[in-house]
Amino acid sequence: MSSLPVPPEFHAILPAFSLPGRLVSVAPHGSGHINETYAAEFADGSTTRRYVFQRINHRIFKNVPGLMENVQRVTAHIAAKVRATAGEAAARRVLHLIPAGDGRTFAQDEGGGYWRVYDFIEGAHTVDRVTTEAQAQAVAAAFGEFQAQLADLPGGRLVETIPNFHHTRSRFENFRRAVSENAAKRAGEVGAEIEFAFSRESDADLLLGLLARGEISERVTHNDTKINNVMLDDATGRTVAVIDLDTIMPGLPLYDFGEMVRTSASSTLEDDPNPDNMRVLLPPFRALVQGYLSSAVGRVLNSTERAHLGFAGKLMTYENGLRFLTDYLQGDTYYKIKHPRHNLDRCRTQFALVRSIEAAQHDMVRIIVETSRG
Repeated sequence: MSSLPVPPEFHAILPAFSLPGRLVSVAPHGSGHINETYAAEFADGSTTRRYVFQRINHRIFKNVPGLMENVQRVTAHIAAKVRATAGEAAARRVLHLIPAGDGRTFAQDEGGGYWRVYDFIEGAHTVDRVTTEAQAQAVAAAFGEFQAQLADLPGGRLVETIPNFHHTRSRFENFRRAVSENAAKRAGEVGAEIEFAFSRESDADLLLGLLARGEISERVTHNDTKINNVMLDDATGRTVAVIDLDTIMPGLPLYDFGEMVRTSASSTLEDDPNPDNMRVLLPPFRALVQGYLSSAVGRVLNSTERAHLGFAGKLMTYENGLRFLTDYLQGDTYYKIKHPRHNLDRCRTQFALVRSIEAAQHDMVRIIVETSRG
């Protein structure tokens, strides 16, 4: 057995999943900040097999059964699509849930914690940050293909696992209340950031207005489209599977693309203490547009959605800046922080990226037009 720390609930939950063989090792796995994740190896005779165990954070995800219903529907649908087009071997390398012994997609420990198990995807890895244009193009193509695969998902609308997750008007109103209440007595020191946020309030309603008028459509979206949520093949570097489906729910494809711009076409980390280091990078932006529109979703998007790809990057950056500033004003109650000004640093880098995207707007539009024509 591994000497690395694992909670006693892990060992208590094992019988609920009736996995073949005996547990020979277990260790914490991955770099996620929401759920607890462990890689466990089982031996059955001369063969070994690995599984991923996760304890789902039910303080953030209030409706875990609904969340797991989403995950089950989506993983089964994608596996069927991949099996039909690429064969069984490819289908085995997408996310696959292992049901509990009672047939459910999760089990609960005595403390009320929710656990699930996936097959371990072998021969693949994740990276935490885009470092090449090829990676940017690959991640955009992966999420574009993912959206297209789910365009015909049967069974009705998915559960909203976090209501209003990317509803920028709701995020703005949370910010407005935080300024008014000033719970942590910090509003006086962030006047410039508050003024910046209020000056761009109208942006909060642009995509919502297009949706209300029927000019763009709600679809199934991932909602956390960072590169570390795409598994890459160890040998080829090609994308294998999209992972971390807890925030998959109804949304706008533009939200997903905007989050890719924010995280994959930016010049520095989101918590860089010097916001002057933050700007949008046009070469990876071009790669994102090329990868996204060359995927199957390129045949699904309408002209209005294509025209707003650049704005989506600005909106998602603005929204995240609002969220960091709101948390700072409220006393750092949501995001984990490493120092007292961590959320303020995050806010400032996001607002710096908004300014940079605004300055680069014409170049970004030109890139989108040229790529669409190509």
